Amino acid sequence: MAGVSTRAAAESAARAGYRVTAVDAFGDLDQHASVEARVVPGRFTAAAAARAARGIDCDAVAYLSSFENHSAAVRLLASGRSLWGNPVDVLRRVRDPLALARALARRGLDVPSVRAAEDTLPHGSAERDTSWLAKPLASGGGRRVRRWRPQGGVGLPRGFYLQEFIDGTPASVVFAAAHGRAVPLGMSWQLVGERAFGASGYQYCGSILTGAADSSIAPADRLVENACALARAVAEEFRLVGVNGVDFIARGDRAVAVEVNPRWSASMELVERGYGLSMFGAHAAACAAGALPAFDLSAARRGSNAIGKAIVFARHDVLVGDTRAWVSPPGDPVPAPRTDIAAAEIRDVPRPGDRIAAGSPVCSVIAAGRDRADCHAALIRAADGIYARLRDWRTEVA
Repeated sequence: MAGVSTRAAAESAARAGYRVTAVDAFGDLDQHASVEARVVPGRFTAAAAARAARGIDCDAVAYLSSFENHSAAVRLLASGRSLWGNPVDVLRRVRDPLALARALARRGLDVPSVRAAEDTLPHGSAERDTSWLAKPLASGGGRRVRRWRPQGGVGLPRGFYLQEFIDGTPASVVFAAAHGRAVPLGMSWQLVGERAFGASGYQYCGSILTGAADSSIAPADRLVENACALARAVAEEFRLVGVNGVDFIARGDRAVAVEVNPRWSASMELVERGYGLSMFGAHAAACAAGALPAFDLSAARRGSNAIGKAIVFARHDVLVGDTRAWVSPPGDPVPAPRTDIAAAEIRDVPRPGDRIAAGSPVCSVIAAGRDRADCHAALIRAADGIYARLRDWRTEVA
């Protein structure tokens, strides 16, 4: 398994009974005890991770973020091995924002306008007065995304495209897919650019999975239906396999598709905890056997509370102190559905002595709540505790 951060997916695979070697950028202290963790030396790239994985003896390979943007790295990783994930030809199509928008629009689903470059906007058209986002084609985590207004003499940067800005609440739906079919597994709300977690702009910094009874969300049932329709459409149109996600903007009961993440995504850990579903088990079954889980998302959402995860980003350079007390005891082989309101957990724990640059992730915090607002407040409290410790370490270093 290879990707920027493997802890959650590797833990899910280990719980499902697989022997896992994980290649990533961090080598987190809380990686599952049975996982062999390897850190890519130097700066992490998908290509460097694929090269580091070539000497590992294995039956199958799975990639995580940000391999979906790097076809050559996927080919290298999968060469001579069984690939549990979407192949390169699928990745190229589904990660093409124009192809995605056209395919979903043909099916009558909600999509923003997309343009390959500013010069494709007709002069004097209403589109020139539309609010746009400039987004990198090799996007990930909302980094380098910014608002854009057409300006004479100022061109769109190379490697970027324009997507209509949709005012609403960012969310995502995750699903397992095989043979053109999809089984939706969870819908969550995204945390984006929140200063409480050290993020800014359109930077992704977490997700909250909510139950059907959450009174802060309306009209939830219709929105979930529309999000599930997006999942089924992209699975059929692009022949996706394994676990995938669709990011969208919620506007009332409308789900406006933004992009597809054709691999494991961060909110899948919440689905596993919240619903007791083995996410990597579902991924492996779909990829290896074309089998999809018998899962009813509507039933799973009934009676469940909210559970969320936030990524805590460093606000200044820090030398990590003793983090061993942050590591939680090992959990059950497959976690039971999470319905309790418990103290926050710290995950993706850095190793003592690690140097973390300002703006880089420090760790994640996971908390539960009665509803989305309650869970969000618990995540902020947990992040405040992390920042208090980081301030102490900064003082100690000084």
